[in-house]
Amino acid sequence: METQELQNIASQVRRDIVRMVSAVSSGHPGGSLGCADFLTVLYFEQMQHNPKEFKMDALNEDVFFLSNGHISPVLYSVLARVGYFPISDLSGFRRMGSKLQGHPSTDKGLPGVRMASGSLGQGLSCALGAAETKKLNGENNIVYTLHGDGELQEGQIWEAAMYAAANKVDNLIATVDYNGRQIDGDCDDVLSLGNLTQKWQAFGWEVLEMDGHNIDEIKSTMDKAKGLTGNGKPIVIIMKTEMGQGVDYMMGTHKWHGAAPNAEQLESALNQLEETLGDY
Repeated sequence: METQELQNIASQVRRDIVRMVSAVSSGHPGGSLGCADFLTVLYFEQMQHNPKEFKMDALNEDVFFLSNGHISPVLYSVLARVGYFPISDLSGFRRMGSKLQGHPSTDKGLPGVRMASGSLGQGLSCALGAAETKKLNGENNIVYTLHGDGELQEGQIWEAAMYAAANKVDNLIATVDYNGRQIDGDCDDVLSLGNLTQKWQAFGWEVLEMDGHNIDEIKSTMDKAKGLTGNGKPIVIIMKTEMGQGVDYMMGTHKWHGAAPNAEQLESALNQLEETLGDY
């Protein structure tokens, strides 16, 4: 897709995010807004998948696992916009009985979701199981994951990282949303992550870096990552983003990690985000 087309989709996704969270006064807009560009490129251009015929086994398809499940608004918007379920379903976000729960779940059979997430640290382990299954099946598909930087403070991540390298799981591309902030403040103040590039390299991974708000750079980096698969190493992308990207009063702070805009704040946000595809 052309860069402008992807930018238009990402803008609409951001509108969806702030409207969904504001409508129920609950949710996590900060990280969701920060990952809108990446997930738009992933689902609309990079992944081989079939939104119209969703199957849990994902045979002969690429698979994505959202490990930092609290940013479900961006996942739900992208899934709806790419065709997994009706866009109008977004109005059910975080409502009783809805398939669109605050954290993705599988019990109600929401198309596009293959893993319940929200307990941080688990997504990489689940992705490894899927990646090894695809190898056993002889499938030439890729498993993708997305993780928060604060999530990397979980020990299970590094157990999985060791396993992936030791077992040459080379059909896996993990991405870290490196915005430097988490619910209680800056990551450096809560528990410093050190040099993530060097850390992942030391664990035996191929490491790439990219600007998570530059559509062309996302496209080229993802293409490069796909070109590195099959070479005996798992791949991780350190993606630099800004929490709250696109909404000026949400940027530069951790305070919108899990806070919902009120009606006045929503209006301000929508005035900054272009409506390109039509609101739900």
